[in-house]
Amino acid sequence: MAEIVDDKVSYFQAVTGISDHDLCTEILAAHNWDLQLAVSSITANPSSPEPGPSAAAVAAAPPPPLEANLVAPPPLPQQQQPGIAWRLVTLPFYVVSGGVGLIVGSIRLGAWVAGGLLSRSLSLLGLAQGGGDRLLELPPSAAEAVDFVAEFEREFGAVRGPRFAAEGFADALQRAQREYKLLFVYLHSPDHPDTPAFCGGCLCAEPVAAFIAENFVAWGGSIRRTEGFKMSNSLSASRFPFCALVMASTNQRIMLLQQIEGPKSPEEMITILHRVVEECMSSLIDARIEAEVRARELQRRVEQEIREREAAEAERKRKEEEAALARAAQEAAEKEAALARRRQEKAMALGAEPEKGPDVTRVLIRFPTGERKERRFHSSTTITSLYDYVDSLDCLTAEKYSLVSNFPRVIYGPEKLSQTLQEAGIGATFTFYLTAMRNFSCMTLY
Repeated sequence: MAEIVDDKVSYFQAVTGISDHDLCTEILAAHNWDLQLAVSSITANPSSPEPGPSAAAVAAAPPPPLEANLVAPPPLPQQQQPGIAWRLVTLPFYVVSGGVGLIVGSIRLGAWVAGGLLSRSLSLLGLAQGGGDRLLELPPSAAEAVDFVAEFEREFGAVRGPRFAAEGFADALQRAQREYKLLFVYLHSPDHPDTPAFCGGCLCAEPVAAFIAENFVAWGGSIRRTEGFKMSNSLSASRFPFCALVMASTNQRIMLLQQIEGPKSPEEMITILHRVVEECMSSLIDARIEAEVRARELQRRVEQEIREREAAEAERKRKEEEAALARAAQEAAEKEAALARRRQEKAMALGAEPEKGPDVTRVLIRFPTGERKERRFHSSTTITSLYDYVDSLDCLTAEKYSLVSNFPRVIYGPEKLSQTLQEAGIGATFTFYLTAMRNFSCMTLY
């Protein structure tokens, strides 16, 4: 426990710049040894992170908490609130830090406005490489990551070192999970004396950078910025330079695999990275295989659903066609039954065929097919009875027709239906020709 307390005091001194060990101890004890709350009470800078649980968030959205392997300090005895002496001692820090924070905030606001106007002007002129003002497009965590990458490349070279992801920690962790890789985390402490040598001599060494690029998704952040500071608390970073190897776990949690603290040579760094990769290779392979199995199963289900939908659609069309054929057959049967009933009714309405006599006319009807039908009618029978006789025959196929005589050619249409055979000038024997009519609505089988 003494080592943890000393580490917290050392870290508090490095962040706040207070060299008095006893004063730092008193401030931390007054805040129940909550390092973040104590630092916030001293800096009181609007750009510094808000106080909160040390491992509650590590990304722009609430980041996943860490599982085992993260060691939390043991609970300390409840301390009394600081007295008037401590408040008098810390008052100058509040005043100075508040003034500095106001000045820095004003400068940052001016720089933000000027940068936005310049970027927008260059975009309108077609001189800017981007499509607009980055500060207005990126979330805060991604903007911090982009700034860190730019600062790192400006200080140590654009073509050297790991290719840090220009996105927030949570997004980088998700990308590592999608690519079945581990996440390499580097927390940058600009004021630490070992930082330049570590970045230039170890991280930017070609073998280290190549190994990280092949096996990891790299993410970096400065402890001066919000997300980097929160990650330093969550990963319990007590010594710099600081690196960590993590991987996504279940329930939106992350698993801390290895902490790499203090200066390291390229050989030492590669040895540690190689060992962790070998230890986790089987789990990464299993995750990839499981994901491929899930993808194949999903594809199989999708294809099966498509086949089932196609089969259901084909079955529906088949049933519709069968129903249409059944309806057509039923309609045809009903129509034929209606014709049969009508023929029977017409035949019964004609009555018995009269015997030969002076008042009887022999009528011969010739059909377009060459077929001939004949019957005797009383001279007092109307032309309508001739049509009823034709309607009673089963050899008639035309629905609309007309009875016509040749010499002279006379059409016995609707105006002659009420005439008797004698009135129409039809003698003892007469021949009619049946002619199908397309637009003749009166002479119809129905």
